[in-house]
Amino acid sequence: MTSSSLSRIKSSVLSLLVLLVVIGVWHIATLPTKTAAPTLTPEQIEYAKLMGKDPVSTATYTKSAFPTPGDMGSTIVAQLSDPFYDNGPNDKGIGIQIAHSLQRVGLGFLLAAIVAIPLGFVIGMSPLIYRVLDPFIQLLKPISPLAWMPIALYTIKDASLSGIFVIFICSIWPMLINTAFGVAGVRRDWLNVARTLEVNPVRKAFEVILPAAAPTILTGMRISMGIAWLVIVAAEMLVGGTGIGYFVWNEWNNLSLTNVIFAILMIGLVGMLLDLMFAKAQKVVTYAD
Repeated sequence: MTSSSLSRIKSSVLSLLVLLVVIGVWHIATLPTKTAAPTLTPEQIEYAKLMGKDPVSTATYTKSAFPTPGDMGSTIVAQLSDPFYDNGPNDKGIGIQIAHSLQRVGLGFLLAAIVAIPLGFVIGMSPLIYRVLDPFIQLLKPISPLAWMPIALYTIKDASLSGIFVIFICSIWPMLINTAFGVAGVRRDWLNVARTLEVNPVRKAFEVILPAAAPTILTGMRISMGIAWLVIVAAEMLVGGTGIGYFVWNEWNNLSLTNVIFAILMIGLVGMLLDLMFAKAQKVVTYAD
């Protein structure tokens, strides 16, 4: 067994131990609390006997208001046993809600990539265009994507499309900036060789610049996807309808804290899988000099 395999096994075991510690602390923190019963006066004891009740003062146990690990386990099993049920507008399974969110994120992300990657190529290859567009990029980049929601709702007049527009806005900047940086950072000697061989611009872009800039472009896409998954939850809380963000808000209104925590876990799990997907793609296009 190689040292890297041993290291992976060791880290997995340590991660499992950390999880067990967290669950143990959670279990202890949510144990029922003991509350001493009030001391009864002789008159109250006599009255309790006449009513046929036990007058002996005994301690009572109050269940924690926060869900226990057992409660969460039951909720997870119940939710995942039928994740695609549909009982109406406000009662859909977690699978349907996540699918709606992923659809919005995917469309907004794809539109952002269609705009950001070609424009990033142009900016990275032309210092003049970079200087022209940089003030606008620096002005628009810090604006919170949710600040665009009222304008989107007013102009588009559709909650789902407005959510897609917000994903587009938040996804475009990391991809644009990383693409421009990756293209501008391509080694000069590679470009000089292409120029010496009189390679046409289109072939140079696809066979020289794109492979060299691909790791940086994927990094921008990975950052954009992480931000998009964060933003869609907040956007769906605002516009309602469907999606994992709406599910969280709806369950909070129903005072179901276990379902809220379950949704938070699912948001984290889906976000982790999306990040792993881009991390794998990034490794594929990354190579040693």
